[in-house]
Amino acid sequence: MTRDWYAWHEDYDDPESALTRRLREVRRRVREALDHAPPGPLRAVSLCAGQGRDLVPVLAAHPRRDDVTARLVELDRRNAEIARTAVDAAGLTGVEVVVGDAARTDLYADLAPADLVLVCGVFGNISDADIRTTVRHCAALCATGGTVLWTRHRNSPDLVPTIAEWYAEEGFTPVAVSTPADGVGVGVHRFTGTPRPLQRGARMFAFVG
Repeated sequence: MTRDWYAWHEDYDDPESALTRRLREVRRRVREALDHAPPGPLRAVSLCAGQGRDLVPVLAAHPRRDDVTARLVELDRRNAEIARTAVDAAGLTGVEVVVGDAARTDLYADLAPADLVLVCGVFGNISDADIRTTVRHCAALCATGGTVLWTRHRNSPDLVPTIAEWYAEEGFTPVAVSTPADGVGVGVHRFTGTPRPLQRGARMFAFVG
């Protein structure tokens, strides 16, 4: 895909942009997931993590910060470097930023199943078939009782209700799914099933133009 994902982050500079509004909602839901997580060590993975804005600032200020071992996977080296700088500045020694293709299951093998799985900024850039495949893999990435947080625009065709149904089919229970009136698509699902073994060497999705 030819989009400049480093430049894409510039919309965060506008406090009224849809991207910024989505970020506020995502961070709120991440905080809630951490608030309700059971005591003890926690694991988190973030696919296509960009500059780490969804997770890093929340962890930095959260009481559970030192309980979390996390991996942020991002293909753009410039974005990954910004994320890594933010992690270092916050002193989050349990958080790792990896430059790599977030679609590859092997990158999560040692942390899956995780207590928190972020799939933000992905479903609006891949085919419907790949969304369905990624949802299926979430049942291997996520631990029983863990949370998956995902995003998808509410433009036509609005696939958010269908994605929610796909998660239900894989053993996830909805915690919160935004409405069209919210203007941003953010979904939160808790996994109530038994995690599948993670399929090694698989590709979950490919970005499309």
